[in-house]
Amino acid sequence: MRVTSDLFVSALLRRVFASGGYGAVMRRGAFEAGAIFVTSRDRFGETTLFGPAAQASYDDAKPDERLFAELIRGGDAEVEARLAKEQRFDPDIWVVEIEAGGESPAELLSVTAP
Repeated sequence: MRVTSDLFVSALLRRVFASGGYGAVMRRGAFEAGAIFVTSRDRFGETTLFGPAAQASYDDAKPDERLFAELIRGGDAEVEARLAKEQRFDPDIWVVEIEAGGESPAELLSVTAP
């Protein structure tokens, strides 16, 4: 059974804070099953947007694991435009912004290879 979006976001933020980073919920979505999007800014000011991975990425051995894919790497305007598009498609999305401390975002999230 898959954990709720609310519980997943709470656990993610705890992991970020435990690694010395910072995180905040920018948009709260559906409690149980809202899609989760994560933004991360690196020290050079470049923003990366992670979103739900395609269904084909899921493994039969771990069907309940949440997987993410890197959607965009660029400026804030590009990321905001993509999030606005996703929100028009699904108004129940979550948007979480993190600044990872000792771990990279790929270590905090289960990121699939492109």
